[in-house]
Amino acid sequence: MVAQILDGKKIAADIKQELRSRIETLKQHGIEPGLGTILVGDDPGSRAYVAGKHRDCQEVGITSLRIDLPADAPAQAVREAILSFNADPACTGYIVQLPLPAGMPSNELIELIDPQKDADGLHPVNLGRLVLRVGEPLSTSLPCTPAGILELLERYGLSLEGKRVAVLGRGVTVGRPAGLLLTRREINATVTLCHTGTPDVPQIVRESDVVIASVGQPHFVKPEWIKPGAIVLDVGVTRVPNPETGRFKTIGDVDPGVAEVAGWVSPNPGGVGPMTRVMLLRNIVETAERQYSAS
Repeated sequence: MVAQILDGKKIAADIKQELRSRIETLKQHGIEPGLGTILVGDDPGSRAYVAGKHRDCQEVGITSLRIDLPADAPAQAVREAILSFNADPACTGYIVQLPLPAGMPSNELIELIDPQKDADGLHPVNLGRLVLRVGEPLSTSLPCTPAGILELLERYGLSLEGKRVAVLGRGVTVGRPAGLLLTRREINATVTLCHTGTPDVPQIVRESDVVIASVGQPHFVKPEWIKPGAIVLDVGVTRVPNPETGRFKTIGDVDPGVAEVAGWVSPNPGGVGPMTRVMLLRNIVETAERQYSAS
């Protein structure tokens, strides 16, 4: 068996085309969607990710707003940047790029974001809506990576209804919100959220129909762990120097041999990453549409 590829680049390109039409409609009604980013420090992965987001904005017609701060910037400078975007009518929604430098009060800063402008869907109010409004439609931004995973699977006609899903990693951007989102009634998966305290992770993975790997350990998920025909989504990112190019290359959490056992595999790079970025754009467009509808 050779797994079929879940091509995030292709699906993201399709969604961008759909968003262009929606953005043009908004502009015809005098609404200019704007995405803001706040980047603190010079982490190469974060810089590359933020730069990609702004290129995406240019592609679809969303205005880019950017605040870059040095790694030694005080927390007060980040607070002021957040408050400035909260008050800026040109900013439809924005993100604070994570992780913040060590010592920054990340949770406190995230809570300062206006929930209506929370483009990442990570504000406690928006995460709380995922918990409380289980049987209701959500009128809020969804966490981009879990939403991107769901959209990718849906576009390939893969349902999670009744499936057992192993989520590896309990981080705030992927693991925790994925557990909340995948157990909503309209999705109806049964999720096991694995972490460093979970005994016998390989056995849990073997029993799972779907595996979402987000631990940040290169090739952590082994072929012998995978149920034949399972869906495997490689979300974790480790960047290592490439001696041939002098740049960094990306290594995912999933061993390449998994493709010989699984039924479907998302590549890394090129799988969930592009979907995460395009979900951010969709969150901005949907926020702008809600604002227009309410006006």
